Amino acid sequence: MATKGMLIINENRCKGCGLCVSVCPVHILKLADDRFNVRGYRPVEVTDPEACIGCAMCATICPDVVFTVYRRRARRERPAEAVGEEAPVRW
Repeated sequence: MATKGMLIINENRCKGCGLCVSVCPVHILKLADDRFNVRGYRPVEVTDPEACIGCAMCATICPDVVFTVYRRRARRERPAEAVGEEAPVRW
């Protein structure tokens, strides 16, 4: 299973520079078309939150610290012997 990420965007800090849009490897960021933040800029928005891989490229390049990125890794299943259960029979 792939790494999944989640973005929290502080839209009111965004100045709409678009740097994050240009570095997103999965192309899920864009500048808003029809709304503005309190500073009068078009803020960045996520088009497909489920596609975020948690790479944090957006947070790394952002000069205004707009992003908080959370990353969740899939757990690997441990063999049954490691947890004290009876191992399944393999043919």
